[in-house]
Amino acid sequence: MARRADLAAFLRARRAAVAPEDVGLERGPRRRTPGLRREEVALLADVSVSWYTWLEQGRPINASVDVLDALARALRLDPVERAHLLELAGHPTRQPIDPGRSSCPGGVLELLRSVEPAPAYALGPTWDLIAWNHSFATLFPPIASLPADECNLVWLLFANDDARALNDPWESEARRTLSQYRAEVTPMRDDPAVASLVARLQAASAEFREWWPQYDVAAFETHRRVFNHPKVGRLEFETEQLVPVAAPDIRVVVHLPVEGDDSARRLAEGRPSR
Repeated sequence: MARRADLAAFLRARRAAVAPEDVGLERGPRRRTPGLRREEVALLADVSVSWYTWLEQGRPINASVDVLDALARALRLDPVERAHLLELAGHPTRQPIDPGRSSCPGGVLELLRSVEPAPAYALGPTWDLIAWNHSFATLFPPIASLPADECNLVWLLFANDDARALNDPWESEARRTLSQYRAEVTPMRDDPAVASLVARLQAASAEFREWWPQYDVAAFETHRRVFNHPKVGRLEFETEQLVPVAAPDIRVVVHLPVEGDDSARRLAEGRPSR
């Protein structure tokens, strides 16, 4: 039921994001609906208006991959959004994942140690932080004393004051993380742990309540990160993500040194910049 409701809301959000001009239609003077109308999506995808309306209403109807691909083209979905659409409609694009993993394989632990002094951590299937190295604990000291139910990357960004203050700029990183999280946990959307986290975040964060219904999804991309460390000051890293072959349900995130920058060394020495 939750996934069917997500499918309906995702279609409505993406429909509202497509301008008529983007698909060769005239806007006209009497248009009140943001984006496309339902009948326009149905026309572009060559499906009946009634069928598409039922899909947006969350009714229990089946949609083939071919029809969903037609909808994806009509709504101008990118590859990540298309995969998200298929997952929500009951056509998995990935192998099933056990959301209950709480331990980290020895090889991943060794990898975290080997990348020192680059801060690094491992995320479990529902984005709980399940391991990290000494440099990450130095970058974010509260990690050592957090209760288990708060040791989650999305929770930290939206509901932990220390994590919010550390990330600069906070909003762009929070939005990026949220869109990646939604895309990653779609196959586990009905899992109690995911549902509980979403409910807790909706109660704890006004930004989460506003952004979660927008149904943005995205894949990870290497990007520059800036941190405002309370003792060391401004730190800059290049953030990369690795997926262990033997544990594809784990994400290893590494903050790599930027060429010519001394952030990693200053963090290790606990020394602010001059």
